[in-house]
Amino acid sequence: MSKSSFLLLLAALAGFGAVTVAEAAEGQRADLVNRRVLRVCSDPANMPFSNQKGEGFENKIADIVADEMKVKVEYTWFPQATGFIRRTLFAKACDVVIGYAQGDELVLNTNHYYRSTYAIVYRKGQGLDGVDSLDDERIKGKRIGIIAGTPPGDIMARLGLMGHAKPYSLMVDRRYESPAERMIEDIRSGDVAAGILWGPIAGYFAERGGEDLIVRPLVKESVGPRMAYRITMGVRQGDDVWKRQLNAIIAKRQGDIDKVLIDYGVPLLDENNNEITAPRL
Repeated sequence: MSKSSFLLLLAALAGFGAVTVAEAAEGQRADLVNRRVLRVCSDPANMPFSNQKGEGFENKIADIVADEMKVKVEYTWFPQATGFIRRTLFAKACDVVIGYAQGDELVLNTNHYYRSTYAIVYRKGQGLDGVDSLDDERIKGKRIGIIAGTPPGDIMARLGLMGHAKPYSLMVDRRYESPAERMIEDIRSGDVAAGILWGPIAGYFAERGGEDLIVRPLVKESVGPRMAYRITMGVRQGDDVWKRQLNAIIAKRQGDIDKVLIDYGVPLLDENNNEITAPRL
């Protein structure tokens, strides 16, 4: 064999080796996912999303995924605040976060399985019936509840509504404090005229604990940040095989997932901001 032929053979073998190593690395990443059980990273006290009793809609969706995989669900519990992803998914203690906003590069997102929006919540018959925008003249000068640091706060500031706003904490340990439930109580008592909450939270608590409240999705805002977001499942960067498996499950079981979300009062939107009121088949 000539020297040039030998070098060509080495190059070919090197190329083959690179492919093999890449495939092996992909296999090793996939092996980090335990497919004998569905290992879910979750908050132990974060209704309506999840709790240790399995009462949240993300618990129910995890059950749907596990049913399709023919395995049991196993949870790693940690408060969904600072350090949640690092202490759960990144620590390889679990393999999926059931609810994660699309576009956050901290995790690898699956396809989204629902789209929702922030909503305004108020009592019926108190002068706000029909309000579905923060630019409505009827809420000018009213005391409005807002979770500090959320996108609607920016819009309220631009519209001059923050001078009368009542702020509620964003980052809390829900085992000990629930700002959204306090806001709902304040709406019912009249301490605030209305409140702005993430749609799934608004829809759930507005129907529980007392007088039913009106929940109107905020999809007509013309200033400030977007209010509607796609929600996915989050997996570790590099777990592409696992992501594709979850995408297939979401597509197959979308109708079952929709039914759970609708049962929990989640305001569901299509891409044209029309409300979805029946499961998609």
